[in-house]
Amino acid sequence: MAGTGGAPRIEVAVRHDALLGEGPTWDTANERLIWVDILSSRVHTWDPAAGRRTVLATEQHVGAAKPRAGGGLVVNLRDGVGLYDADGSFSWLHRDPVPGRRGNDAAVAPDGALWAGTMAYDEHAGGGTLTRVAPDGSAVTVLPEVTVSNGTGWSSDGRLMYYVDTPTRRIDVFDAPRAGGPGVTGRRTLAVIEEGAGFPDGLTVDADGCVWVALWGGGAVRRYTPDGRLDRTVPVPAVNTTACAFGGPGLRDLYITTARTGTDPAAQPLAGSLLVLPDAGQGIGQPPFAG
Repeated sequence: MAGTGGAPRIEVAVRHDALLGEGPTWDTANERLIWVDILSSRVHTWDPAAGRRTVLATEQHVGAAKPRAGGGLVVNLRDGVGLYDADGSFSWLHRDPVPGRRGNDAAVAPDGALWAGTMAYDEHAGGGTLTRVAPDGSAVTVLPEVTVSNGTGWSSDGRLMYYVDTPTRRIDVFDAPRAGGPGVTGRRTLAVIEEGAGFPDGLTVDADGCVWVALWGGGAVRRYTPDGRLDRTVPVPAVNTTACAFGGPGLRDLYITTARTGTDPAAQPLAGSLLVLPDAGQGIGQPPFAG
């Protein structure tokens, strides 16, 4: 699907049939992309230079997986946050099981803490949370009673945090303390996704301070400027576009996850695949989890 000239076009990085592909994250130390298939309980990695893939099966639905500073992964599971060591051994860091609830999207803050979202399986209003989990496993719920906790990201200076509770159709922005910690203040709306364009899902922030957001049910990724202006729309050949992240050489390629669930595979053969938009812009490095 690469274009022959002009603006870059979306390509297939990994052809796959993920039920609910989510959470792309560039692992700088290992030069690979990490993403998950939530409902298949799988963590995938992709090394684009070597063409090498790995798949890790988790014992529970896995909403997100992020690299750890010392190697291995931190994962946002159904019953809480767990750790995989480099040798594959598993331990719980913060266990918080709630019947009918699972982990969803998560992100690592500039101070190395994991901000882990949850949601109810039936997506009832107020059934989810956003919780900051410190490297030592201590946890503070920052946003209670959200519905579908999704995209979370920070500006390059760490002063702003962007957040999506999907059914609100909003991308919100908070003031974040530069020293880290659970406090965010000054919640306001950056942008609202209009009716008929889909729902905001995962997001990433680029070096210009712009927010890229995937549109579930909208088959697109949008870029919003820091003042909330719609700057760019990238059509995606899968209506359930779930998340995006910069990776690859120089952090210039935009990786995009998609979902097969709720689609007609015959009509959307790329649904569930990992896609990439080469040379989409300039990303910013994401820190590994410090625990």
